[in-house]
Amino acid sequence: MDQHETHQGHGLIALDAIAAQLREALDRKNAAREAALRLCRETIRISSRAIRAVHRLEFEAARGLIDEARATVERAKEALDQHPDLFFAGYVHDSQKEYVEAEAVYAMVRNMPLPDPTVLGVEPAAYLNGLAEAGSECRRFVLDRLREGSTEGADAVMRAMDDIYYELVTFDYPDAITGGLRRTTDAFRAVLERTRGDLTLTVQNNALREALRQAAEAKGG
Repeated sequence: MDQHETHQGHGLIALDAIAAQLREALDRKNAAREAALRLCRETIRISSRAIRAVHRLEFEAARGLIDEARATVERAKEALDQHPDLFFAGYVHDSQKEYVEAEAVYAMVRNMPLPDPTVLGVEPAAYLNGLAEAGSECRRFVLDRLREGSTEGADAVMRAMDDIYYELVTFDYPDAITGGLRRTTDAFRAVLERTRGDLTLTVQNNALREALRQAAEAKGG
C-alpha cells in the first residue's frame, strides 16, 4: 500500500469515528425532541381538561389538573435543557401558552390575582398569549352565569377580561418576539366586545323586568 492509499485509509477511519460521534449526538437530540413533544402534547391535553373542570365549577379537580400540567411543563424544559434550538421550535411555546390559559382562567373565575410568569416558569410570549386566550375562554363562563341569572359573578370576570385586554394592547413588539400576540389580542377584543354587549343587554333586561314587577305591585296595591 502506497502513502496515498495509507492516507485515504486513515481518512476513512477518522470519518467513521466522526460519523459515529455525530450519530450519537443526533440520537440524543432526537430522543430529547420526542420526549419534549410527548410532554407538550400532554400539557395541552391536561390544560384543556382543567379548563373544562373550571367551567363545571369543579375547582378542586381543576387545581389538581393544573398542577399536573405544571409538572409536564417543567419536565419538557428539563428534556430540552441541552437543546435550546429545539426549545424555541414552537411546540414548547404552544404548550406553555395552554398551561398559562388554564392557570389564568382558574384565577379569573375564582377572583384571584393572575399568576406571575416567573412563578409559572414560562416564556414571556407564551404568558401573554395565554392570557389573551384565557380572556376569550372566559366568555363561556360569563354566558353560563348569565343563563343562571348571576350577573354579579359574570361582571367580576368581565372586569378581569377588561384588565387583561388593556394591558395586552400596550405590548407593541414585532410578532417574531411576541409569538403573534397582536393577532391573538385582536381576536380577544372581538370576543370582549360581544361579551360586553351580552352582559349589558342582560343587565338592562333584568332592570326592565324589575321595574315592571314593581309597577305591577304598585298598581295592585
